[in-house]
Amino acid sequence: MLDAELVRREPEKVKNGIAKKNADPKLVDDFLALDKQWRDSVTKVDEKRAELNRLSKERKIEEAKKVKEEIKALEAKLPELEKERELVWVKLPNLPAEDTPVGKDASGNKVIRKWGEPRKFDFKPKDHVELGETLGIIDTETAGRVSGSRFSYLKGEAVLLEFAIVKYVFDTLTDQKILKKLADKVEKGYPAKPFLPVLPPVMIKPEVFKKMARLDPGQEEERYHLPKDGLYLVGSAEHTLGPIHMDESISEDRLPIRYIGFSPAFRREAGSHGQDVKGILRQHQFDKLEIESFTAPENSRKEQDFIVAIQEYLMQGLELPYQVVAVCAGDMGGPDARQVDIETWMPGQNQYRETHTSDMMTDYQARRLGTRIKRKDGKTELAHMNDATAFAIGRILIAIMENYQTKEGGIKVPKVLQKYSGIKEIKPRE
Repeated sequence: MLDAELVRREPEKVKNGIAKKNADPKLVDDFLALDKQWRDSVTKVDEKRAELNRLSKERKIEEAKKVKEEIKALEAKLPELEKERELVWVKLPNLPAEDTPVGKDASGNKVIRKWGEPRKFDFKPKDHVELGETLGIIDTETAGRVSGSRFSYLKGEAVLLEFAIVKYVFDTLTDQKILKKLADKVEKGYPAKPFLPVLPPVMIKPEVFKKMARLDPGQEEERYHLPKDGLYLVGSAEHTLGPIHMDESISEDRLPIRYIGFSPAFRREAGSHGQDVKGILRQHQFDKLEIESFTAPENSRKEQDFIVAIQEYLMQGLELPYQVVAVCAGDMGGPDARQVDIETWMPGQNQYRETHTSDMMTDYQARRLGTRIKRKDGKTELAHMNDATAFAIGRILIAIMENYQTKEGGIKVPKVLQKYSGIKEIKPRE
């Protein structure tokens, strides 16, 4: 959530910022009114407690009893006041960074750079659905009978490719030599500390989900709820990676702290339709490699630049054409201050599609989580958090399949994955 003091001190700045993210500026006035009411009540309680202490010392028993009852009545109202205040507070999105493009939706996103050229085929390319079915490596029909629409079985070489991708990412993000080269491009001497591989839980408590700003009002419809257990299924590994340091003060000398998580992800994908629901582009369950990092505030932007450099390195290793996109304020998530996407060329759709995102959250999530940094001088402040996609397995499999398909109906395996998968080409069955 936003710093309450910032909202009080610069309400017009906050109104302008959240309006760029399509949020109602009136939320600021609503929050300030409830905030004043809550703070006045807290002050009144403190004053009454001071009065009670004085009366107790003066042994004015009857007057003290009366003040006790007044305190009890005031305190009884505080939880409801605090709840109303917080309900509005959490609706205030993070303010967009200064260089974030202004726009209402995806049409306002800006392409920063491109890498690689889309392949020119001397035959009519197939989409991943046809390739997967013909080669017997993707089976949505059987999954539909077993689990329903938007589920799939990955089989044979597709499974080997998935785990080759996982190993490729883990090897890259734990290799300090590679990371140093990428970090030095951001800033000479920027920390090249490796990422710690994690297999995180895929279920999360609702109160923790809310602290991650991923279960705010309106977001419930996208989540899978397990009411009997009081838990939710995560929509990404970052949902349970982010709270690792909840209610913790991290020593400054431990920073940056970096994780690379691998887990299934679960999303209802409400509102998806058309081509997007065919095959494995938008599924209710998919596997994902996710980056999460914790830094000091002054390194927040550098860390995001470093993460994007890693994403590009991974993509260039796969030799897939892509473009890097600055996401506009109206198209980014509520907790994001700055969002950068990578869109990969998909021959089956004849267009670039989003395969990666990188989200700079500043202190927005850390404020709810209570994740702080203890500076060397003893002072404490909120940590800054970044999360990003290393690979969403389904989408990157689509990109590999469609870009590396052969005239004979097979799929060549990117060189960087051959040593991990043990295969050079997925060939049509005899």
